[in-house]
Amino acid sequence: MTNPLLDFTDLPLFDQIRPEHVAPAVDALLAEAENALQTVTAPDFPADWKAISRVLDVASERFSRAWGAVGHLNAVADTPELRAAYNEAMPRVTAFWTRLGSDERLYAKYKAIDPAKLDPEQRQAHRNAMRNFVLGGAELQGEAKARYAEIQERQAELSQKFSENALDATDAFAYYAALSELDGVPEDVVSAARSAAEADGKPGYKLTLKMPSYLPVMQFAKSSALREKLYRAYATRASEFGDAKFDNTELMREILALRQEEAKLLGYPNFGELSIVPKMADSAQQVIQFLRDLATKARPFAERDLADLRAFASEQLGMIDPQPWDWSYVGEKLKEARYAFSEQEVKQYFTAPKVMAGLFKIVETLFEVSIRRDSAPVWHPAVEFYRIEREGRKVGQFYLDPSARPAKRGGAWMDDVRARWLRPDDGSLQTPIAHLVCNFAEGVDGKPPLLTHDDVTTLFHEFGHGLHHMLTQVNERDVSGISGVEWDAVELPSQFMENFCWEWDVLEHMTAHVDTGEPLPRSLFDKMTAAKNFQSGLQTLRQIEFSLFDMLLHTRFDASNAAPGAVMDLLQEVRAEVAVMPSAPFSRTPNTFSHIFSGGYAAGYYSYKWAEVLSADAYAAFEETAASDGTPSIETGRRYRQAILEAGGSRTAMESFKAFRGREPQLDALLRHQGMSEPQAA
Repeated sequence: MTNPLLDFTDLPLFDQIRPEHVAPAVDALLAEAENALQTVTAPDFPADWKAISRVLDVASERFSRAWGAVGHLNAVADTPELRAAYNEAMPRVTAFWTRLGSDERLYAKYKAIDPAKLDPEQRQAHRNAMRNFVLGGAELQGEAKARYAEIQERQAELSQKFSENALDATDAFAYYAALSELDGVPEDVVSAARSAAEADGKPGYKLTLKMPSYLPVMQFAKSSALREKLYRAYATRASEFGDAKFDNTELMREILALRQEEAKLLGYPNFGELSIVPKMADSAQQVIQFLRDLATKARPFAERDLADLRAFASEQLGMIDPQPWDWSYVGEKLKEARYAFSEQEVKQYFTAPKVMAGLFKIVETLFEVSIRRDSAPVWHPAVEFYRIEREGRKVGQFYLDPSARPAKRGGAWMDDVRARWLRPDDGSLQTPIAHLVCNFAEGVDGKPPLLTHDDVTTLFHEFGHGLHHMLTQVNERDVSGISGVEWDAVELPSQFMENFCWEWDVLEHMTAHVDTGEPLPRSLFDKMTAAKNFQSGLQTLRQIEFSLFDMLLHTRFDASNAAPGAVMDLLQEVRAEVAVMPSAPFSRTPNTFSHIFSGGYAAGYYSYKWAEVLSADAYAAFEETAASDGTPSIETGRRYRQAILEAGGSRTAMESFKAFRGREPQLDALLRHQGMSEPQAA
């Protein structure tokens, strides 16, 4: 049997990979990587950057790419068999990466390399490597080192289980509603619900907790009872209120205790301080202060938002005491009344093919590239594959997996398939490839999928990450694209791209009414713009609530002595400090907070707000140089591409930002973009 996971000739053979391929591929590639590690750490092997890279980096990169393909399929095409194969192999994979990052012989080789003999890219990669060896336990000895390895393996296992529970608890819920319950729900959502019920052989209309089904019900369903039913199911996923086998409560406590222990082993007072070491921020306390300062600025706006909602609910909807499941509905109704349009009306103009064409047009214009359809083996018929070219040369490629479906993790993300790399083994230039994954509704009744404006913004966001990965001109793998970029700066290019979703000259090229083909009317766009910062105060406080909770959880929460429910107690404490909108007492948000329990954002969720300061200020440069009709400056686009996107992780994020902007970032652009800078008195 030939194993597709061992074929590195070009693109991953996603259509051929089966669960039974996982273990043999991991065994073979692990043996290869282990052998490479033993070779380069032998006493007579030279302490030479290129020599080590030629042997060890080549072997470890093959291993990383194959395991990345397995992990990707586990996220987008989960099956019991694949999950079992993934979980069986994961301890060995984790153990190898832990061993590699803490090998004192390899650390000694890197220490012996003379940075003066390296080029700037290699020097930055070397600096990062030296730091990562320390953070990876290379200076630990004996029992401490063994315990560190045990912690890494157990954390990987728990994080994977957390993710599985969140997915399974989401997928386990279905409610087959009667048509009479769906009054107010958009036609396309009702149609999709009917098709989903028919596919299950059930009467009625199938509603799920996947966003394309859940969110429109919360926004538009007139039935408060229906909204409450879905809200309770959504807010209590993977908690003690549901199926015990999906409950993440104890997993969270153990994950936090292990992180705390890891930090202490490495000489840090808590995991928050450990997490900050490779980031832009100087300390956990600086982050906490940043969040509290921003909360203070946003609070008056949030209080005004809430007062508006309460007054409208009471006066126009007869709701004297709105409940948590009512707020989305009230907010949508208020927006319709205040700005004379609804999200449902807007959605009719954003057909997926037209949106993609508009996204590609702005990227091609601004960054002087062309995007073409390409062919590749894929894991699902809905997946598309593209290539990016400049002057006829391939720069990068990407997979686009846009639609929500069972057995696919919720949310949206970008991940790398492989990095740009001037390969040390054969001297060839490896071009980067990215995954762009979303969870949009599929088309119904033969029509193309319709995207909300939020969906469009999400797509632009993930594409921004993709551009950071694919447009890099760095040849050193560990600092090319997103690699080596500080975590709290990695959202800059993604959030930067979101701004274009609010530019008329961009939107008019990416809209066509699903029935008439007419572009978005300027009058409707003007209403959307007027509503852009609708409830931005509340939304800002919501993000700060998550961010502050995350950082306090990892700095002052003692998981090893925590009583049951202590995680929720801390969240309630944060809400009392930050939030203005009351939350449901049964809500168990932490139990599906995958960003911090099974993603990469532990003690780093603040990165979204931190990077918003960078991205808003970067976009302000485009506002300052735009033509009189709003057309963005190609010259500014070129400077941004070269200073930020092409530089990747080859220098610090602050150096890249200053190379583009000519100064350090300032907060005022963010506050202005979000409507939270009051006009100065004359």
